[in-house]
Amino acid sequence: MKTLFKTLRSYALESALGPLFKLLEALFELFVPLVVADIIDLGIEPGDRSVVTKKFFVLIALGLIGIVCSITAQYFAAKASVGTAAKLRRMLYAHIEELSFADLDRIGVPALITRLTGDVNTVQNGLNLSLRLLLRSPFVVFGAMIMAFTIDRGASLIFLGVIAVLGAVVFGVMLGSVPAYKKVQKELDGLTGTTRENLSGARVIRAFRMEESERERFASRNDALYKKQVFAGRISALMNPMTFVILNAGIILLLHTSGMRVENGSLTTGQVVALYNYMTQILVELVKFANLMISISKSITSMKRVDEVLATEPGMRFAASDPDEDPDAPAVEFRGVSLSYGGVGADAALTNLSFSVRRGETVGIIGGTGSGKSSLAALIPRFYDATEGEVLVNGADVRTYPAKTLRSKIGYVLQRASLFRGSIRSNLLWGKPDATEEELTAALGSAQASDVVAAKEDGLDSAVEQNGRNFSGGQRQRLTIARALVRRPEILIFDDSASALDFATDTALRRALASLDYAPTVFIISQRTSSIRHADRILVLDDGALVGMGRHDELLESCAVYREIYESQYVKEASE
Repeated sequence: MKTLFKTLRSYALESALGPLFKLLEALFELFVPLVVADIIDLGIEPGDRSVVTKKFFVLIALGLIGIVCSITAQYFAAKASVGTAAKLRRMLYAHIEELSFADLDRIGVPALITRLTGDVNTVQNGLNLSLRLLLRSPFVVFGAMIMAFTIDRGASLIFLGVIAVLGAVVFGVMLGSVPAYKKVQKELDGLTGTTRENLSGARVIRAFRMEESERERFASRNDALYKKQVFAGRISALMNPMTFVILNAGIILLLHTSGMRVENGSLTTGQVVALYNYMTQILVELVKFANLMISISKSITSMKRVDEVLATEPGMRFAASDPDEDPDAPAVEFRGVSLSYGGVGADAALTNLSFSVRRGETVGIIGGTGSGKSSLAALIPRFYDATEGEVLVNGADVRTYPAKTLRSKIGYVLQRASLFRGSIRSNLLWGKPDATEEELTAALGSAQASDVVAAKEDGLDSAVEQNGRNFSGGQRQRLTIARALVRRPEILIFDDSASALDFATDTALRRALASLDYAPTVFIISQRTSSIRHADRILVLDDGALVGMGRHDELLESCAVYREIYESQYVKEASE
């Protein structure tokens, strides 16, 4: 909760003015029963119409002042709560951006989405209600008790007893609802994850006719959430009936006691009406306060979930200044590198890799599914940290580079091409924000994507929908390759990024890369030997270990794993 209060400081004035105007509204509201009592005792019973008229206008004035105070309080409370939520959301998103890939894998994308949206919205609603009611309701409750005490001391004891019992009920319900709502939010994370998985994999689900199975899986998660919500709702539902029973019992006792006192002349009719009105005010405010406590309990649970993410220290820390590079060192070097995604002791994705790559060299990486090809590539831009050993770029450990410096040297193209909503131009400019038209055109040409742009009416300014869904898989891959080439990086990594390209386009792409007017170090990860056979060197991985290294012809002779992969594709290779 410290984070919330720290964020709320930016709206300290609004946070003070909102409750202040609510207290002013409540103060004027407390005078209403006394005015009504005077109308009855001094106006109606004696038959003095002038008193009734005067007091009527007093009631109108109190009502108008109360409305103005209420609207003003709502304005300041909304400004503080919405502004705080927006700032909290920005803070949370910025922190998520700093988390390493390993942190994101551990927490889970659905859980992070829920925290950014649902949890922050819950905190916003709870904060809004708190600024308006957290002080107002207790003020009215105790103010009504004090006003009742000024009318009749005996009746005030009834008020005191009712408030004490209701306080115990509210506190008990809150204790039960907080852990219940925490379980609800956790189950909601699971349901969000299932929904996201099903929607992103909708084509696969339909291709394998698994709709019924996935509907059942979703229904199971939904039922689990429903049961937890019902359980939490039952606890919360106890609040209103219990408060109404207690307060109505208090009203009955008050009317019984006051009625007898009216008979013996110790209380007037107007005073009894005032006492009843004060009891009614307490009823209304305690019901509001009870619901506020439920909302606060939800907000506390949600804020704790947000705090959990904010308290997660990024698994990686980057240096503040550039390291000293060795101009004679290899472009990339692995020294005894091992990687386990679960940390030390977990199953290894890579085991004791050692090799070096000269500047300007083209390196092919091949191996079976799950052999560690993508894991190897992810260590170079430091998406993950090696569990053991060192990864060096230009003679410096990647852990000694600032993130901006390291990644500006690298152009990374994933197999799953990712484009962002905007235009072709805006996507290409991710590679180099100040790139000229000529640079963009040259990059598109090298990536064999010129025809993609030419086919669009608006050319480079053609719209790109979310995730590039208005382009085919091959078009998306070529545009992401162009985005990497615009940067003119020292190191180019193609992580099976030509998998959606036909053989002719793939061949043309490799030729274009070889004829670039600068000489980047290129890593080509591929399942096809045809894509890497002309590389200066080929690394062969098997179950995370480096089992072969050399040129195509050498590996056919010396590496059984490479020869097996090549022979399994031989018919396809021969037809090229």
